[in-house]
Amino acid sequence: QSQLVESGGGLVEPGGSLMLSCKASGLTLPYYHMLWFRQAPGLEREQVVCISSSGSGIYYADSVKGRFNISRDNTKNLVFLQMNRLKPEDTAVYYCAATPRHYDCSGSVVPYWGQGTQVTVSS
Repeated sequence: QSQLVESGGGLVEPGGSLMLSCKASGLTLPYYHMLWFRQAPGLEREQVVCISSSGSGIYYADSVKGRFNISRDNTKNLVFLQMNRLKPEDTAVYYCAATPRHYDCSGSVVPYWGQGTQVTVSS
């Protein structure tokens, strides 16, 4: 059974940092592009970033470019999202997701999702 489990969310002050982790099981990670999405109350889901299966391609949303950094460890089936200089508008539920590598990083086909982890940026 394929499963993605996020961890690392929480409450942080503006300007602070958090690192989210995503542990994959039942998926052979090198065969998948890995993505992070987020959804704030009342807003549409937003694709934050995608890292290609090899790690050679990384695509950030403009809203997080220069502040967030994605990485992956295929040997440990882990994906990380380092979030720096956090802003109140980054508050959302963050979801880890996986796309088979024969698709692209556009987020149009995303069959695997985690349950989400809440990130709240507030003073």
